[in-house]
Amino acid sequence: MNKVVASAQEAIADIHDGATLMLGGFGLCGIPENCISALVQKGVKQLTCISNNAGVDDFGIGLMLQQRQVKKMISSYVGENAEFERQLLSGELEVELIPQGTLATRCMAAGYGMPAIYTPAGVGTEVADGKEVRHFNGKDYLLEYAFDADFAIVKAWKGDTHGNLVFRATSRNFNPLMAMAGKTTIAEVEELVPAGSLDPNEIHTPGIYVHRIFEGKNHEKRIEQRTTRKA
Repeated sequence: MNKVVASAQEAIADIHDGATLMLGGFGLCGIPENCISALVQKGVKQLTCISNNAGVDDFGIGLMLQQRQVKKMISSYVGENAEFERQLLSGELEVELIPQGTLATRCMAAGYGMPAIYTPAGVGTEVADGKEVRHFNGKDYLLEYAFDADFAIVKAWKGDTHGNLVFRATSRNFNPLMAMAGKTTIAEVEELVPAGSLDPNEIHTPGIYVHRIFEGKNHEKRIEQRTTRKA
């Protein structure tokens, strides 16, 4: 039951060229930055990355984009990354843009073992091109397939040696859904505690979904957009 590994490098050691990865995070919150740094060091290539966003130029997935490690991005919000924009416009990077709710629900479907979902999001737009549309109760819905990811890489506030995870605030947007959905789920946590230390009522992701866990280092608390008002 002890799923602890010593480092991010050990946790991602079997991630191979051409793998499909889910990476948690919302904006710059809840990004598994230790695992991303280890992937950059390893130099793995031709990755398909499923993530709400593509980080920024010097943080998150943006670091992998700088090293040309990402072949395809499947995302919702990508507006803060100049290198992402450059690679997209130059044709170097394949991009699939997905409505945020659809992205989350396709993760959830994978975790629940469902092959597909029907959603009204995107009907009548370019998102619907080439997709099956069905009519239910007077409304059109798109068929969207559950994701098929080799690895899910998430970041939690706290976890125990059995892999149970507790997330904080905005980091709960995608991390728990992705943790359910990967064939292999890797969790980095800010604080790793012994099994039995967590209140069962506060656990967001049960350890059955998590295969490897480690306590990360140098967690950076960035603010993506700082808005202030005059006193």
